[in-house]
Amino acid sequence: MEYGIRELSRLAGVSTRTLRYYDEIGLLKPDRVTEGGYRCYGAEKVMLLQQILFYRQRGFELKTIQKILYEKDFDMLTAMEEHLQALEDRKSQTEALIRTVQQTIRHLKGEETMSDREKFRALKEELLRENEDKYGAEARQKYGREQVDAANRQMMHLTEEEFARWQTLEAEILSRLESAVKANAGADSEEAKEIAQLHRQWLTLANPKYSAQMHRGIAMMYVADGRFTAYYDRAVEGCAQLLCDAVQRWI
Repeated sequence: MEYGIRELSRLAGVSTRTLRYYDEIGLLKPDRVTEGGYRCYGAEKVMLLQQILFYRQRGFELKTIQKILYEKDFDMLTAMEEHLQALEDRKSQTEALIRTVQQTIRHLKGEETMSDREKFRALKEELLRENEDKYGAEARQKYGREQVDAANRQMMHLTEEEFARWQTLEAEILSRLESAVKANAGADSEEAKEIAQLHRQWLTLANPKYSAQMHRGIAMMYVADGRFTAYYDRAVEGCAQLLCDAVQRWI
């Protein structure tokens, strides 16, 4: 069956403007264009659009999706199995968070007692959920499911003291980056070196398989991915770039 652009738009729940943009960037080109300029899409392109929307829902950027879909070894069945696993992972995390919230509500109502350890666990679960929603898809694509899952398990097993240290390190890194940028400190400076080492400590606490290569790759993401850049540059522009350069220089 063949669909015109308006029909496909209604079927998939996306705008015709989006489909035209996908055509312009080469992400999803129509099978043919009529003499009147109407785009027509066959069954294969409908399946590709479904894949695009699945990857978008998981947080992948369009450039990454394009690279995945048009690799020589791309397999539709394998992709669907990965989507299913990602959804099941998210479901498990959401269900665990729901149980914790329900328990907290019962605790606040005086219906049951909730220990400090359980409250602490809820904080970590919420942190992991937010991180998974924002960056989980790319992280699994870049580093593999096993490594990301191991890092999540490591985070959940942090003691209260280790978790507090992890949060303190993050705050210190941000503060010192902002001061360093304001002072025009370069990546070769002693301050940049210390910041890079603090960042290594921060990563190591939450990742049992830390390596210098991985560290440098993560730092590169801070300037390549606008979401990371916005996080580090939220108060002072240039923090993400300085952190990236410092890690490349000193790690």
